[in-house]
Amino acid sequence: MKKQYLPILLLVILLFPRFTKAQDSLKNQIVQIAKQSKGILGVSILGIETRDTLNYNANSRLVMHSVMKFPIAMTVLNLVDKGKYKLDQKMKVGRGDMYPNTWSPLRDKYPDGAEITLGELLSYMVSQSDNNACDFLLKKLGGTQTVLKYLYSLGIKGINIVASEGDMAKAWEVQYTNWCKPADVVRLLDLFYQGKVLSKSSNDFLYKIMTETTTGPKRLKGLLPADAVVAHKTGTSPTNDEGLTPATNDVGIITLPNAKHLAIAVLVCNSRADDATRDLVIAQIAKAAWDFYGH
Repeated sequence: MKKQYLPILLLVILLFPRFTKAQDSLKNQIVQIAKQSKGILGVSILGIETRDTLNYNANSRLVMHSVMKFPIAMTVLNLVDKGKYKLDQKMKVGRGDMYPNTWSPLRDKYPDGAEITLGELLSYMVSQSDNNACDFLLKKLGGTQTVLKYLYSLGIKGINIVASEGDMAKAWEVQYTNWCKPADVVRLLDLFYQGKVLSKSSNDFLYKIMTETTTGPKRLKGLLPADAVVAHKTGTSPTNDEGLTPATNDVGIITLPNAKHLAIAVLVCNSRADDATRDLVIAQIAKAAWDFYGH
C-alpha cells in the first residue's frame, strides 16, 4: 500500500466506530418511536450520495395502498420514453371511468368525464393520489401485470401489485394482496432519483409531481422545516370497526440541509393507533433521519 493512503485509512478506522455508534443511536430512536404505532413499523433509509443504510423491519411484507402509484407512474413513463405515449397526449376519460365511492379530485372536477392529457392524469394520480386516475392508467397499461413485469426488469421483486383501487374497494382482505418491502421501495426510489431507468425529462416530471404531493402533510414533511423539499408518495387504508388500520405510509426523497438526499420509506401496518399518532410516527422518524444525516 502506498504511504500516502495510510493516513486516510487510519482516519476511516478511527471514525467508523463513532459513526456506527451514532447510527445505533438513530436506530434506538426508531425502536422507541415504533412503540407508539401499536402495529408493525417498517423503515428503510438510504443516503443516496453516501450509500449509508439503516433498516428496521425493512424486509417485512407490508400493505402499501397508494404507494403503488409511484411504481405505476414509473411504468407509464417508461412507455413514454419508448414512444408509446406522450405526456401531452390527450386521453378521453369517460363518465363510466369516474367511480363514485372513491377518493377522486378528478371526478369532482369532471363528473361527466373529460379529455385531459396523460401528464395531467399522472399528476392527479401522484400529487393528489386520485384513485380513478390510477385505475384508468392501469387499464391503459394492460393491468397490474405490466407494472410487475417492469419492476422485475429492474430487479425489484419485493413490491407486489395485483389489485387495482377498485379491486381493493370491493373486499377488505384484497388490500393485503398489494404489499411491499420497505427496502425494495427504497431501492426503487434510488434507481429513480439517480436517473438510471427513465429519461431525464420523465425523471424531472415525476420528481416535480412528487414534490407537489398534497396528501399526508403531517407525515414525512410533518416535523421538517416548512421549506424542506420532499418528493413523496403516501398510502392510506380505511380503518375498520375494530379500529384496525392496515396502512399509513409515506415514501420518498428528502433533500437535506447539506444538499445531500435521503431515500426513505416508512410504513405503519395493522395499527390500532389513531390517525394523528400514526402520522406523528412517520414524522418523528423523518425528523430523526434529517437531524442525523443532514449535517
